[in-house]
Amino acid sequence: MTAAKPMDVPEDRRRRKALRTRDALAAAACDLILEHGPAATTVEAVAERAAVTRRTFSRYFAGKEDAALDFVRRDGDRVNALLRARPADEPPLTAYRGAVRGWLTDQEDPAWHVRPRMRRLLALVDSEPVLFAAYQRIRVDAQEESVRIVAARLGADEGDIRPAVVVDAAAGVLVAALRVWARGGDRNPGAADLAALVERAYDALTSEIASATPDSTTEE
Repeated sequence: MTAAKPMDVPEDRRRRKALRTRDALAAAACDLILEHGPAATTVEAVAERAAVTRRTFSRYFAGKEDAALDFVRRDGDRVNALLRARPADEPPLTAYRGAVRGWLTDQEDPAWHVRPRMRRLLALVDSEPVLFAAYQRIRVDAQEESVRIVAARLGADEGDIRPAVVVDAAAGVLVAALRVWARGGDRNPGAADLAALVERAYDALTSEIASATPDSTTEE
């Protein structure tokens, strides 16, 4: 076994420290926005709660909304990593669904929805324009990467619309399920299990696709 180079240890230590700082800022932004709302939350307050400087905050995030929603970006990266790893012969929609399932059911690194107060934060996204705008930017970035992954799987060129159609449909199902889950609460016990809700949402999509497909045997 090859021994680690002397420079590897300090570099690894720096990465771990940077990740801890990023996590602390994200947690502080999330907590403060839930406690006081986006308008009353300042970047300075987020940095102070995370015990870092304003300048340090700016090295990690463009604004408080991006910090509070950092979990969305991270989990988008996770879904895309799982999508790349799906079997090459899977249809793209099946592969995307499998990637989402892998993310939601990962026991070693649980998805964000099991973390405290995430349901409240996602529900707040729909009612706060600044949070919604940040959420949309992050989501679009993740989906653009998904389109590139699907295009590579299909061997599609830039003029091929299939990758964008598949990703928009598959990601749209996930967004719809997340919205139902966030708004559900005690009023909708069936929405408590997000993984099961997402599976039902994908079943609904595939059922609609099947019912909308013309039956060639009935055509004249």
